[in-house]
Amino acid sequence: MDINAAKEFIIKKHKGQIRLGGEAYSSHPIAVAELMRSKALSEETIITALFHDLLEDTDATEEEILDLSNQKVLKAVKLLTKYDGYVMNEYIDNIKMNKTALCVKLADRIHNLRCAIIANEQFKQKYIAETEKYYIPIGEGTIFEQDLLESLVELKKSL
Repeated sequence: MDINAAKEFIIKKHKGQIRLGGEAYSSHPIAVAELMRSKALSEETIITALFHDLLEDTDATEEEILDLSNQKVLKAVKLLTKYDGYVMNEYIDNIKMNKTALCVKLADRIHNLRCAIIANEQFKQKYIAETEKYYIPIGEGTIFEQDLLESLVELKKSL
């Protein structure tokens, strides 16, 4: 697996997509991957972080993901993908059973919390409630617990 090739792939697939703050969407999975790297997590976990929104937000296929990674990465990406009609409790329960998916989801939430500072008050309140209900419990005892709590506190302060 090649992290640089994975990064080039996600930049291409997310081309034209913009984040709330106006930056290229690909900046988000890259930031999530950097959180993985900062925690000295595996190359598979870093690539999963890069790929975590591909199936949900682009025309990328499972085969393309598999060509650039492996079955473990693809499985985690599929667990991280919210499909039409998904049930949040089932989504979270499935993620909890896969260490790679769990790490990526927590880092994804941390980055999104940090970026939500610029969102409107209604969005912030919804995001805070969802984080407290679903993500704080699954983050307990992980290497992301402190970052998650700190990011949540910062978002609350911005209200």
